[in-house]
Amino acid sequence: MEVIIWLIPISLFLGGLGLIAFIWSVRTNQYDDPQGNSQRILSDQWDEHPKP
Repeated sequence: MEVIIWLIPISLFLGGLGLIAFIWSVRTNQYDDPQGNSQRILSDQWDEHPKP
């Protein structure tokens, strides 16, 4: 039971770090790709079907 005294704060700290990293990535527009989708939809390079 003494281990739980250490594991709970460590897990809360690591969870907080993950949350901070996620919020930072959203605020710095890491997930935005405004031109990528428009280029991929018109390009044959990313076609999943092989040419016969």
